Amino acid sequence: MSNPSDTLDALGLLCPLPVLKARKRLKSMPEGALLRVLADDPAAVVDVPHFCAESGHRLVSQEEADGHQIYIIQKIG
Repeated sequence: MSNPSDTLDALGLLCPLPVLKARKRLKSMPEGALLRVLADDPAAVVDVPHFCAESGHRLVSQEEADGHQIYIIQKIG
């Protein structure tokens, strides 16, 4: 897997801001690009995978580190 093209630091932001900011950032990225999203909102565990499923983007990975979540999202379409 190639390295993420961009990182979105959504630490400290509450739902729905991490997903809204991820959507905006992905819009400006080329197809196939990877976005790393850092979030510490407990709702992000549900919101980010749901956003990917709804928008058609691919959730490449989801992990917990240092008290926050790290999501890798691949832009599709």
